[in-house]
Amino acid sequence: MAVLKVIEVLANSSVSWEEATKSALEQASKSVKNIRSVYVNEQSATVKDGKIDDYRVNVKITFEVK
Repeated sequence: MAVLKVIEVLANSSVSWEEATKSALEQASKSVKNIRSVYVNEQSATVKDGKIDDYRVNVKITFEVK
């Protein structure tokens, strides 16, 4: 039986929500091992001059505790 833990990570990107999600995973991977999944919990964006300025995600990252 595996024991799993979930953490929440906030990340942003000037390109897309997908890039923000990738960034969250890359940063979490630096200190968290055995990552099993990423769940995008929430997406938002900031707007500047009528255009999206910054894409933001709140993700839940699940990893196995050994």
